[in-house]
Amino acid sequence: MSYFRITLHRSAIGLPKRTRGVLAALGLHRRGQLVFHPVSAQFAGMIMKVKELVRVEEVERAQTKREVYEARRPEAGFWVEEGARVFRGEKEGGGGGENNTTVAVRIHLETVCHESQYPRRLMVLFGL
Repeated sequence: MSYFRITLHRSAIGLPKRTRGVLAALGLHRRGQLVFHPVSAQFAGMIMKVKELVRVEEVERAQTKREVYEARRPEAGFWVEEGARVFRGEKEGGGGGENNTTVAVRIHLETVCHESQYPRRLMVLFGL
């Protein structure tokens, strides 16, 4: 049995009550919310009523909340090693009293090839 994977892409703020009712009948209340419904004429009709607001895919089986979470989880390979530090200083040329704000973040990369140039390039890019 196949399922519709329906994601609310656009907000229903300002739309007619009837349209918001269709979204509620589908079980969609928040942007980015994901629901699964079996493929049937009833759900296809509801989807057609709100087709501009949702994204629909046909999948083989409904996923659990844990499976959806794991699918959205980023791949291992980088993480923030140190929190952001904000440096405030005057812009070159002086005058005007404007501040130049720079944020430095140290990022650790796990690469297959440790002799890669990427970590050095990132440290230069972030000013570390």
